[in-house]
Amino acid sequence: MKLLSYLSAACACSMAAAFSPVVKQTPRQQTTLHADGGESSPAEIQFVRGLTEQVVPNVRLTRARDGSSGVATFSFQSPNVFDASTAAKGEITGMFMIDEEGELSTTSVNASFANGKPQSIESTYVMNSPQEW
Repeated sequence: MKLLSYLSAACACSMAAAFSPVVKQTPRQQTTLHADGGESSPAEIQFVRGLTEQVVPNVRLTRARDGSSGVATFSFQSPNVFDASTAAKGEITGMFMIDEEGELSTTSVNASFANGKPQSIESTYVMNSPQEW
């Protein structure tokens, strides 16, 4: 359920951003409004602890026919974790999805390179039970 709420928040944020005026904010200043009118800190993805990824991923969801398991595949094109200015922050140790409910993480992270330069990251989060959906 956490993953679905994260994905719906990510889609809603990207849709809202497409139709809203551009306002420059740091990630810590942003808040998310919920249907009940409450506010919370936004969900975020990190590859390096403490460094929030700014690129919105393409997400593919698959689920077993019996609902017993599923896979979420996240594809990031030119993520900011590859920027030269972020190299001093540390190495990629996994993908960490963080929101007000807690953290989901995976170490299944693969980078794609072209001509020796990093181009994209694809990460897979496996859900082994219906409760993880």
